[in-house]
Amino acid sequence: MGTSLKLAAGSIVVGCLVLALKYAAYYVTGSVALYSDALESILNVATAVAAFIAVRVSATPPDANHPYGHQKAEYLSAIAEGVLILVAALAIFYAAYRGILRPRPLEAPLKGLLINAGASSINAAWYFILLKAGQKLRSPALIADAKHLWTDVVTSAGVLVGVALVWLTDQPILDPLIAALVAVNILWAGWKLMRSSVGGLMDEVVPEETLAKIREIISSHAEGALEAHDLRTRQAGRAIFIDFHLVVPGNMTVSESHMLCDRIEAALRKEISDIMISIHVEPEEKAKHPGGVPVVG
Repeated sequence: MGTSLKLAAGSIVVGCLVLALKYAAYYVTGSVALYSDALESILNVATAVAAFIAVRVSATPPDANHPYGHQKAEYLSAIAEGVLILVAALAIFYAAYRGILRPRPLEAPLKGLLINAGASSINAAWYFILLKAGQKLRSPALIADAKHLWTDVVTSAGVLVGVALVWLTDQPILDPLIAALVAVNILWAGWKLMRSSVGGLMDEVVPEETLAKIREIISSHAEGALEAHDLRTRQAGRAIFIDFHLVVPGNMTVSESHMLCDRIEAALRKEISDIMISIHVEPEEKAKHPGGVPVVG
C-alpha cells in the first residue's frame, strides 16, 4: 500500500474516531450547534472514503481505455466532497431552523465542550499531517481532504466558543443561531473546494515556478537543436503532461534527433516526478524565434 493510500485510510480511521466523540458531545448536551458539528464529521468520514477510493483508482497504471492514466479520479473525488458539504449545510440549516422555533437549554455543557475540544484537537493534528503529505505527493484528493478538515477545525472552534456563550449567558436561542453560522461557513468552504477542483478537470497549466523550471531544463539540455516552441503543460493530480516542438538543423539525422529528445526527457524526469513528455521534431524552417525557448550552448 502506497503512502497516499495509507494516508487516505488513516483519514477514515481518524474521521470515525472524531465522529464518535462529537456525537457523544451532542448526546450529553442536546446542543443544536454541537449536532451540526457532529453532522459535519459524518461528512468527514464520507469524504475520507471517497478520497481513499479516488487515490486507489488514480494509482492504477494506464490501460487501453485510459492511456494517460487515472489521475483525474482525484478531482472527481474533490468535487464529490464539495457536493456532500453543500448537502450537510442544508441539513444543518434545517436543524437550526427547528432549534430557533423551539430553543431548549443545554444539558451538561462543560462535559460536552471538553469532549468536543478533544475531538477537534485530533482533527487539527491530522490536518497538518495530511496537508504536508498531500502537497508533497501532489494529491488533489488528500489536499481536499485536509482543507475540509481545517474547515471542520475552524467550525469546531467557533462552535465551542458559541456553546460556551450559551452556557454562560443562559440564552438557548444562541445555540441554533450558531448552528446556522456553521452552515454558512461550510457552504463557503464547499464552493471553494469545487471551484479549485473544476480547474484541474479543465486541464490547468502547471504553476508558474514549475513552468519556468521546465523551460530552463529544455533550454540547457537541448544542445544541437535550434529552439523549442509551442510548449504546453497540464496537470492531473500527481501527473504533469508536457509537449513541445523541437526545431533541429535540416542535416540532423533521425537517430541524432531521437538521442537529443532522449537527453531532454531524461533531464526533465530527473528534476520533475510523474511526468509524461511528448516532443515533436521539426526542421529549421519551422523556427519561431520570437516565441520559442532558446537553446543554451
